Amino acid sequence: MTDHQVGDLLRRSAPQVLAALVRRYGHFDTAEDAVQEAMLAAATKWPTDGVPDDPRAWLITVASRRLTDLLRNEQARRRREETFARWSPSREWVAPPADRRPADSDDTLVLLFLCCHPALSPTAQVALTLRAVGGLGTAEIARAFLVSEATMGKRIGRAKQAIKASGAAFAPPAAAERDARLAAVLHVLYLVFTEGYAPTSGPDLHRVELSAEAIRLTRLVHRLLPDDGEVAGLLALMLLTDARRPARTGRGGELVPMAEQDRSRWDRAMIEEGVALITAALPKGVPGPYQLQAAIAAVHDEAPAYAETDWPQIMLLYERLLRLVDNPIIALNHAVAVAMAVGPRAGLRLLDELADDERLRTDHRVPAVRAHLLELLGEKAAARESYLRAARQTTSLPTQRYLYARAAALPAD
Repeated sequence: MTDHQVGDLLRRSAPQVLAALVRRYGHFDTAEDAVQEAMLAAATKWPTDGVPDDPRAWLITVASRRLTDLLRNEQARRRREETFARWSPSREWVAPPADRRPADSDDTLVLLFLCCHPALSPTAQVALTLRAVGGLGTAEIARAFLVSEATMGKRIGRAKQAIKASGAAFAPPAAAERDARLAAVLHVLYLVFTEGYAPTSGPDLHRVELSAEAIRLTRLVHRLLPDDGEVAGLLALMLLTDARRPARTGRGGELVPMAEQDRSRWDRAMIEEGVALITAALPKGVPGPYQLQAAIAAVHDEAPAYAETDWPQIMLLYERLLRLVDNPIIALNHAVAVAMAVGPRAGLRLLDELADDERLRTDHRVPAVRAHLLELLGEKAAARESYLRAARQTTSLPTQRYLYARAAALPAD
């Protein structure tokens, strides 16, 4: 197994291992430290010694031993037992083995709701869940929130301490508590999916394990809350977006934009499921942000060709979405829709209005969109400079290669 394959396996295993330790022992912050050390040991040993027959059990065993050492160093046995009891419901004070595979519930889903505990701010809930459940690094989470890595590291540290101080049980939350955490849970799942579908950094165009895990967890939430329109909308959005993934990559692994994709490679089964979900959800009440984004994705997916896309409808859906949320990326997508429905100059005027938004100051998508619109207007030299600027700002290598290629195809003056 290659180092890359080992890394993928560890990334997939980390949330399950952490959930098993927290379910058995509590101590969220210390458990995560123990899991990280187990992951490091595996990354060192497995490429040379081979992957164990049961990687998850191996990781849980190593992490459990390390956690025991950490707890022994921190406190006496009596205090440790009292803390364990506080973390578990009374009927579970005699805990099952950490490597027991749960029968009636998904440990990762329980961990997801634990990370969205009301003791944390919404930002901390999302950041901690991306770290513990999504397996993202601090730098990746910082880019998702448009803050520095140091700032995000402090937020995650404070969040782990708050979880520890709350004495929260590792168990599915009661119905009222679950509903209060739902918005944060959906936002987390959306960000995990987005990082899987379009990674903010690294050599890969997709991180399939992240987007697949986000879809899996969202299905679990949808099964739990089948009548919630926003849960259905988020699941539909993920399916409708992920359906295009096979056509988003060229033969050489290069990025293929939607306008140039072979739509016969889109996953029709996922599109049909996504369209059915959003079609059933929309009539049930006032649509929320995820439902509106799913509706936009459905318009894209149902168009037989890029030239036949219903851009006026997409523009109107984005305008309705902007009345609900203050999100600069949605505003940027709205500018693209306006450019396609009305004309490139109208889109450029909206881009100019976004120029002062600090949240977009270093985002490569702004100059990339500007370059595309300038190219449509025939202003090739200016478009080339914007493509180059966008390429310098992105940390995704496939996106960077695509942008440099677009720049190279245009004259310098």
